[in-house]
Parts: sequence; structure tokens; C-alpha cells
Amino acid sequence: MPTTEGHTQVIPKYHAETLADLPDEYLRDIGPVVRKIALATGVEAYNIVQNNGKLAFQHIPHVHFHVIPKPNETEGLILTVGQNWPQKKVDNDVLAVTCEKIKGRL
Repeated sequence: MPTTEGHTQVIPKYHAETLADLPDEYLRDIGPVVRKIALATGVEAYNIVQNNGKLAFQHIPHVHFHVIPKPNETEGLILTVGQNWPQKKVDNDVLAVTCEKIKGRL
């Protein structure tokens, strides 16, 4: 169901269950399409959402991207930092270690 007027799904023809399963060449093709659709909604603010796995609320086992226009404060995604967008206080040293772990996996 659409969240707001203009809510669009971009779905690659190539079957991949998650973003990790999508070959790079298909991902390169999707980026410009997502951007063009976001701009075509006619609003300046929008969210691009892509869920991977059940814990991340992926309900359809095929990778897809949501373009969700945010025309005003009451329409589109309602994300409030600290409420439905939780934050954790983390020491800078912990952030640095996490950063190095991610870099090492690239």
C-alpha cells in the first residue's frame, strides 16, 4: 500500500532476494532509475527505503526499492529520532573500531 501520493517501488527484473544477492551491474542500473523517479515526484524531500531480511521488515523475497515522497510533515514516512528511529550513545573509540571492521570487509 502506498504511504503517500507518488510512493513508487523500483523492482529489478533480475531475481535476487536481497541487496547482497544483486549483481553489481544490475545495482548500477537501478541507482539512476531511483533518482529519476524521486525527482519526478515533484517534491524536494523524499525517502529511499530498501529492506533486507525478516528482521528488517522485508516481506517480499525479491529486492526492491521504495521511493517515498515527503511533501509535508504529516505525509510520507514519519521517522522521529529517539522514538521510532532509536539512537545509541557510543564512544568514539567504539565507532573507530566498528569503522575499521567494516573497512576490512570491503
